Amino acid sequence: MRNYMMAQLDTMDAVKCSCGLSRRAFVSPDNPVATLHMVDISEDNRVHYHKRMTEIYLILEGEGTMELDGDRIPVKPLTSIFIKPGCRHRAVGKMRIVNIPVPAFDPEDEWFDE
Repeated sequence: MRNYMMAQLDTMDAVKCSCGLSRRAFVSPDNPVATLHMVDISEDNRVHYHKRMTEIYLILEGEGTMELDGDRIPVKPLTSIFIKPGCRHRAVGKMRIVNIPVPAFDPEDEWFDE
């Protein structure tokens, strides 16, 4: 077993997610540490939060706003956001981001107030 993993995001199939379309790297049962997602955000999504995951967003392309616990913050390329568990958040606008969930992405850890 190798001590590293590699992913070529531009060759991965995108999957529908609550934010748009996501290409997810390093998602496997033997990796509980962290994953990396390239997400094309194409429409407003519902405000949500995570009870366990911290997320790090890096805006690659496009502009819009991040809604973070009710605050609307303008974002543009190379803006980074550290989102702690419990922070209600969503991206608004058309943009491409890298999202790094820590621990690894868990689809069961997405919560909505409504």
